[in-house]
Amino acid sequence: MKGAAETTVPDAAAQPRTLFDKLWDNHVIVDFGDGSALLHVDRHLLHDLGGPPAFADLERRGLPVHSPELTFSTPDHVVSSAPARTGSEHRWAEDLITGLRDGSRQRGIRLFDVNQPGHGIVHVIGPELGLTLPGALVLCGDSHTSTHGALGALAWGIGTSEIAHVLATQTLMQKRPRRMRITIDGELQPGVQAKDLILAIIGRLGASTGTGYAIEYAGPVVERMGMAGRLTLCNMSIEMGARMGMIAPDEVTFAWLKGRRYAPAGALWDRALASWRQLATDPGARFDREERIDACAVRPQITWGTSPEQTLALDERIPDPARAGSADAAASIAQALAYMGLEAGQPIAGTTIDRVFIGSCTNSRLEDLRAAADAVRGRRVAPHVTAWVVPGSQDVRLAAEREGLDRIYTEAGFEWRSPGCSLCVGANGEIVASGQRCVSTSNRNFVGRQGPGARTHLASPVVAAACAIAGCIVDQLPARSGA
Repeated sequence: MKGAAETTVPDAAAQPRTLFDKLWDNHVIVDFGDGSALLHVDRHLLHDLGGPPAFADLERRGLPVHSPELTFSTPDHVVSSAPARTGSEHRWAEDLITGLRDGSRQRGIRLFDVNQPGHGIVHVIGPELGLTLPGALVLCGDSHTSTHGALGALAWGIGTSEIAHVLATQTLMQKRPRRMRITIDGELQPGVQAKDLILAIIGRLGASTGTGYAIEYAGPVVERMGMAGRLTLCNMSIEMGARMGMIAPDEVTFAWLKGRRYAPAGALWDRALASWRQLATDPGARFDREERIDACAVRPQITWGTSPEQTLALDERIPDPARAGSADAAASIAQALAYMGLEAGQPIAGTTIDRVFIGSCTNSRLEDLRAAADAVRGRRVAPHVTAWVVPGSQDVRLAAEREGLDRIYTEAGFEWRSPGCSLCVGANGEIVASGQRCVSTSNRNFVGRQGPGARTHLASPVVAAACAIAGCIVDQLPARSGA
């Protein structure tokens, strides 16, 4: 079996392969010949919603954990983000956190506990600790595991029964998906972030375009993009229907990983680097579907409806069901407008908001917090808006505080909170009240996602920050206030 730092170098005469093909082939234990295979798992990540039920399943069946050294856990979904928290304010959530703690310790699984170094949202800490590496197969009981593909890993979310299977065997059977490449040409315009780009891509291609595919993002825009932006792109691959998103590792990846806590070091680093440099799609490799995006045409985005594909530029008008291309499309638009309390044909800009949330596994990294801080520096949150900043990890929080970002936010009227999933999913009791409107840097705006009756507008950290200051959805971004 091949691990994260071992890659088979293909023969020069072999058929050209995509990045996905290389990652998949390097992890096959048994090929069943019907498009499915038994795969070796390099990293298994657990959180508080999926871990305890899986531990209980193993207990009932009398099964040990096969490779506890390859499994890592952290409570994130149900922990409170209150500044002085130690867990949750709710008994049911505290029981889940306790179950993860006890189950991990009993089985020799490394736990990154609340308020401890390394703690945070599972899809933030995996990359930043160097647990996620190029060439690795990474699984977690969460759909946004696709995030980890930004480092050249093969990663996707699994269900509770699959979590137990991986714990017991360090393997998983999976059907091989088709391959799609999205090439992003041109250049991002001022103020446009990776979140705007991926929302625009989903808006153009549709929320089901990626169903059955593993998506590779490529092209000059991706090559120039930092790791935080790449992680955002891959994070939202699931919102296009794909379970897997990935980017070939390059010098940007390697520089970002070097020196991280669990990354190889010394001679092992040199050996890993030589292997990782083989992880790129070969010239002439064929994809089942190809798409091209002109980044020059992308402007800052915000969603108006109840799907990430229902997005528009800040200065555009809300769609009219009467102008939809089909009866089904018209009905979908009408339903979204009714839930969101919006009127067709009106500008989205000027819509009054109640909440702003900067956080989640999509946009809670240090680079995200820096960008949003630039938009609020020297300004004040509108009096009627409650605005939260929730760092993605303890390491992010401490680094931001060393830079003084927390003071920029608190002086502007934001609440500076503790790491966790928080308002992204509302699983910890932190929710947006029914009828309230929230501009959020999270990944989903489904009906009730942030709470029953909550109205969510997805946006980048910069757009969210600007809306907090204005008290409404803005039509353009403010000029940077400077250092």
